[in-house]
Amino acid sequence: MGLTKASTGIGALDQSESIQRTHAGERLIALAGNPNVGKSTVFNALTGLRQHTGNWPGKTVTNAQGVHRRGETDYRFVDLPGTYSLLSSSVEEEIARDFLCFGGADAAIVVADATCLERNLNLVLQTLEITPNVVLCVNLMDEAKRVGITVDLEALSKKLGIPVVGTNARKGYGLEELMAAMESLTGGQIKTAPVPVRYTPVIEAAVASLQPLLEQHLGEKLPSRWAALRLIEGEETLGRRILEGMNLDEEGEGALLKQVAAARRSIVDSGVEQAKLGDVVVRCIVLMAETIAGTVCTVPCRCRERDRKLDRLLTGRLLGLPLMILLLFGVLWLSIAGANLPSEGLAFLFNQLEEHLDRLFTYLQAPLWLHGLLIQGMFRSLGWVVSVMLPPMAIFFPLFTLLEDVGYLPRIAFNLDSSFKKAGACGKQALTLCMGFGCNAAGVTGCRIIDSPRERLIAIITNSLVPCNGRFPMLIALIGILLAGQVSQGLGSVLSALLLVGFLVLGVAATLLASRLLSQTLLRGVPSSFTLEMPPYRKPQIGQIVIRSLLDRTLFVLGRAVVVAAPAGMFLWVMANVTVGESSLLALCAGLLDPFARLLGMDGIILMAFILGLPANEIVLPIIVMGYVSGGALVEVGGISQLHALFLANGWTWVTTLCTALFCLFHFPCSTTLLTIQKETGSLKWTAVAFVLPVMIGMILCALVAAVGRLF
Repeated sequence: MGLTKASTGIGALDQSESIQRTHAGERLIALAGNPNVGKSTVFNALTGLRQHTGNWPGKTVTNAQGVHRRGETDYRFVDLPGTYSLLSSSVEEEIARDFLCFGGADAAIVVADATCLERNLNLVLQTLEITPNVVLCVNLMDEAKRVGITVDLEALSKKLGIPVVGTNARKGYGLEELMAAMESLTGGQIKTAPVPVRYTPVIEAAVASLQPLLEQHLGEKLPSRWAALRLIEGEETLGRRILEGMNLDEEGEGALLKQVAAARRSIVDSGVEQAKLGDVVVRCIVLMAETIAGTVCTVPCRCRERDRKLDRLLTGRLLGLPLMILLLFGVLWLSIAGANLPSEGLAFLFNQLEEHLDRLFTYLQAPLWLHGLLIQGMFRSLGWVVSVMLPPMAIFFPLFTLLEDVGYLPRIAFNLDSSFKKAGACGKQALTLCMGFGCNAAGVTGCRIIDSPRERLIAIITNSLVPCNGRFPMLIALIGILLAGQVSQGLGSVLSALLLVGFLVLGVAATLLASRLLSQTLLRGVPSSFTLEMPPYRKPQIGQIVIRSLLDRTLFVLGRAVVVAAPAGMFLWVMANVTVGESSLLALCAGLLDPFARLLGMDGIILMAFILGLPANEIVLPIIVMGYVSGGALVEVGGISQLHALFLANGWTWVTTLCTALFCLFHFPCSTTLLTIQKETGSLKWTAVAFVLPVMIGMILCALVAAVGRLF
């Protein structure tokens, strides 16, 4: 591995981080920034629909690229992982640093938050040490103005020696000026002159002793000052790449390593231990960031006072958790109460469509088996999935996205951080748990944010212990059946929401207990600490929330369920209508499972439905109904009252309903989640553990409830 002879812009020591240009004139731009600064908003606004995603070579962190055309020139933007630093303490930092160093980019845009510029300047200064070809995008200028913060962009540009542009990416303000600056920079009309970070005199002297030799062999491919400091710090992987890129012979490399050792000794002799050198370097960067921010920013004393007051309530020791549970109850109550009428309307619509399809099949004289396969099997399964899933998801996801948009989800992670640490896990697992409420597969993918491989495995294995959107409709239906005829409709929605909150709390408690168990057995270790940024509370963008939640989440998940439900419905109809002797295949299989299922408070049909529902949790309830209905077909799509009557007729009691709900909460992940776990871990062993763990918890709880039920 060596330096390429012709390098563009920032340089490319090898091709492992390179992004392929589609044509010679295309300009490659890195897009960097801290988390929660609007970097993805800038990326989406500039690239529109001309995007694609993948993974970095050898990494599971997402690589997003998009193209912006300006005049006759294409700019290929690479959205780097959000990171606070380039000092490589996480996979995200390593990827961002290596692409800036070795990815062959022409320039970089660093996105910063105008409301907390001081913290963001740390990354800006570190980026400028790697490349001078940087444009600083100070985003969220509207939020800064709202809280009384002013940023002197011209003064900031002079202090840093690079172009600085203020933007409000959500509304598109400043993006034209941003691209104009990038065009001038990459076209050679602007020459930057970044001001270097000033370190302590002894560090500066040590760096200066190495620079001449490094300049001789690196040329313009990497900044000699930056490379010297990294070699002195002693990060092994990066140091080896720098040395290999210099193409030194054995004698030359030995001489350079002697100089590096001498430089380190001079620093140690001054009283700075090698292990503490990194801390000194960081302090110098932070001090310079504070100095610059202090001269270009005006921050009123009242700034963020409202945020502090809200945080004292929402993250306080006394009220933080109760308010979190109360807010969760409100979201679930709205989802349940608001879903009843739309669900009935969709059921009526599907029933009407089925009548028209029946007449069409009769007119065409289609054979009965084809009518049964397509209408009673496929169409009715689709009707069940859509009418049961769509209404609660269409309410729950926008509300969940609203909490995300206003900045509340990081507060949930903060509230749960200490609990996860006590369980021997990482506090970031609270964020992946929240993702799991939407989709367990997405939650598993989100575990990439956890740096420790041990803690990442714990989060991946336990993510399916909280219900995803596919299990929410079934839980809501089962709770409705449990309460059917017991309370009035208005009170029923309140009690349903309370019971659903109870199930969710039980899922979180099981996650903590399972994490504790894993951290003391299969995955021993000490929990790591992490820095969690509390973003400011922001005014929600209702239009974007509706689009993101309905298109990116609701319709995406519904589409996946429909794709699975259609062939599953036909398969189930075949199983229910193909007989061996006097019994259908479905009945025979259910009969074999019935003795064991009774021990768990259920019956063979219910257990068979969970097994056949492996492709998607959404089809478990329709399978149960199909198994009970004579004739081997789903009944017409109906409401809770019809389900209640059907289940009572098939021997259900409160024990059956409760055990089914518990097993719905704790059973094996769906096939999509299992495939995602296998991909993320690269291990069939850990995928098997993730499969078995929730099943064991579910069976133990169901057996206990069934035993208590038999006593009464």
